[in-house]
Formats: sequence, C-alpha cells, structure tokens
Amino acid sequence: MTETLGGSGAAPAPAAPTPTRAAVFAWSLWDWGSAAFNAVVTTFVFTVYLTGDAFGNEDTVAAQLGWALSIAGFLIAVLAPVTGARSDSSGRRKFWLGVNTFIVVGLTFAMFFVQASPDYLLLGLFLVAAGNVFFELAGVSYNAMLAQVSTPRTIGKVSGFGWGMGYIGGIVLLLIVYFGFINPEVGLFGVTSENGLAVRVTMLISAAWFGLFALPVLLRVPEYRAPDAAKRAKVGFLRSYVDLGHDVARLWKTNRQVVYFLLASAIFRDGLAGVFTFGGVLASSAFGFSPGEVIIFAIAANVVAGIATITVGVLDDRLGAKPVIVTALIGLIVSGSLVFLLHDGGQIVFWTAGLALCLFVGPAQSASRTFLARIIPAGREGEVFGLYATTGRAASFLAPTAFALMVTIFGATYWGILGIMLVLFIGLLLLLPVKAKQNQMG
Repeated sequence: MTETLGGSGAAPAPAAPTPTRAAVFAWSLWDWGSAAFNAVVTTFVFTVYLTGDAFGNEDTVAAQLGWALSIAGFLIAVLAPVTGARSDSSGRRKFWLGVNTFIVVGLTFAMFFVQASPDYLLLGLFLVAAGNVFFELAGVSYNAMLAQVSTPRTIGKVSGFGWGMGYIGGIVLLLIVYFGFINPEVGLFGVTSENGLAVRVTMLISAAWFGLFALPVLLRVPEYRAPDAAKRAKVGFLRSYVDLGHDVARLWKTNRQVVYFLLASAIFRDGLAGVFTFGGVLASSAFGFSPGEVIIFAIAANVVAGIATITVGVLDDRLGAKPVIVTALIGLIVSGSLVFLLHDGGQIVFWTAGLALCLFVGPAQSASRTFLARIIPAGREGEVFGLYATTGRAASFLAPTAFALMVTIFGATYWGILGIMLVLFIGLLLLLPVKAKQNQMG
C-alpha cells in the first residue's frame, strides 16, 4: 500500500541522492541520545525526584508540575508550526535542530543545581517546562529530516530504527544511572543520595549523553535545501502566523486527509503519552512496585518496545503505516484492558500485560511519523510536523483528564487505565476513515 499526497500545481521536487547507511545511523543517534530527556528527565528520574516530599506536599507539587507542563504545552502549540515552516523556507533545518538540542542540553545540565529543598522547586519546574518546549521544537526539525535520510521504500524501516534506537538508548542510560548512582547507598565517585546528589549527578550525565549523541546528525547529515517550490520571501515572525493561516486553509482545500490525520493522531498520541506518563504511577500505587522496581520495569519495557519498533518498521514499508497503527492501537486497548480487568492478580499481571502493551506503543508512534512523512508535500515537512506537534499539544489534556476523572469517580488508581484506553479508542475510531492514498484536489 503506497501513501502519497498530491498537491495542486506543485512543482516536482528534484531527485534527491539515495541516503547512505552512515547518514541513517547518524540521524538515529539523536533518538538514542534523546532518551536522556525522555526517559531520565521527564519520566523516571528527575520529575519523580521533583515531586517527592523533599519539595513539599507531594500532591501539591505534582499539581504544580502539571501546570508548568501545561504552560510549556501552550508555548509549543503556538511556536512549533511557525518555527517549522520558517526552517523549511530558510533551509536551516539542521541549524535549528542543533540550536534547540543544545539549549535542552544546557537546561538538563542546570538541573544539577536543583537541591532537595522547597526553595529550589520553582527552578526545577522552570527547567523541566523550558526543556520540554525546546525539546519539542528540536523534534519538529528532527522529524522533518526523516525524508532526507530515507526513500519512499525505506521510510518505515528508517523511522522504526530511529525510534527503536531511542528505546535502546534509554535502556543503556537507565542501567548506567540506576546501578551507578540511584540504587547504591554509595555510588560511583562516592556519590550518595544526600540532598538529592545522586539524581543531580544523573542530570549531568544525561546532559553529556544527549550532547554527545546529537553531534553525528549535525556533522554527517547535509543541511536541508528547500526546493524552489517551497521557497518564500522572508517575513517577520508575526507575519509568519498570517502565512501559516493561509497554509492551513490551503491544506484543508487540497490535502484534507492530512488534516483528518492530524486530528486523529493528536488524540491517539495523547493516549500513548498517557501510557508513559501514568505507567510509573500505576506500577507504584496500584501494583505495589518500589521506585527501584519501577526503573527495572522501565528497562524491560524499553527492551520490548525497542525490539518491536525496529521489527515492525519493515512491515510498515510493506503494508503501509495505517495498518500498523490500527493493529497497534487495537493491541494497546486489549492489553490495557487486561491490566485493568486482572489488576487483583498483582505484580505478575503488570509485568505480563504491561509488557505486552509495550509491544505496541513504539510501532504506533513510529508508524504515525511515517504516515505523515509520506503524505507531506515536498518542502513543507517542517511546517506540517510543526502542526503535528501543535495538534498533539492541543489534545494533551485528554489522557490526564480522563485518567483523573475515572480515578475520582471510582476512587482507585487502577480505574485510570480505562480513561487512557478510552482516549486510544476514540483516536482509533477517528483514524479508521482517514485515507492513506490521497487524491489530487484542485
């Protein structure tokens, strides 16, 4: 099944040289390095540290973290499509990937200074929120580069390989920080947990990890050059929003299926984010995992997700992205429902059904990226992936709200699983009518 997009009157893009394996590998190492922010900062280490009782009432601090991330989400929604479009027209996609990546590296490094005291809570919240903003902006450029390092025949395999590298990078880094600093009473270099030092040193390692593995894509992948059809006159930043409005209107007229997919993917991707966001909470509060056991589960989950994502990337190229996404969403809903229905079975249920759920998360994320990459008009990758980030952020309240609502109504944390599954189910229903093969529209 081929996924293409026709545009009205667009000049054909010049034939690009076949990407080399070295370029693909260099590109994928950014995903590997980004696990430092995804897995360590936002999911399993720094945010867990920041919401601990050393910073105040845990429920209050968790709410404050939610508000900080909400503000970050709003800024991403406002900035992502315009910055993406400007990188398309300026031909400086790799430049902005580098700038935003190393801002994230600097912010992660600064987390070392967040001591275990309420006096440092505001600094910690600011660093996490700002890091999220610049990480998402870097991700817009990175995703847009997918077309530069793949061909129509290999885009699924390349995307799956990159996403899988991210999971594997997360495994390696979590193993290093867990056994080197978090778990021992006295870790490497005599580091202890006093005043949060183990976590703070972990942030230094994470910053160095991301910075190091971001270098290959910047050094080995050529800078993007906008095709003539995509070049525009330079305009001011505010004028870019006017141009964006015209672009979205044109997209609705000429390539409506892209808009439909952006809507559907915004919802099911928020469900996927909910799986990560609340997985650790569910493991600890509903299934009795200790903090150390949560990290061990996270390592195992990354192994399963990484292998599945790389493997399914090949099927993406053969079958098309939509069948992969639909199958993955169904698998997620079934696995998540089993976690809910069998919750009385204890940790063995979470280990089995939870790991089964991880089989489907990565393939759904990777295939969502390739579906969109295949149907974007040449020269508009940054703009449309900016909209991809924006729509995702616009729906980012759904899974947390559904989770909280179910827990509030029924009074037990495990009910929140159903809230996340509901979001995934709605996203699946909206995806089913979306056509993978686009027709040209005048």
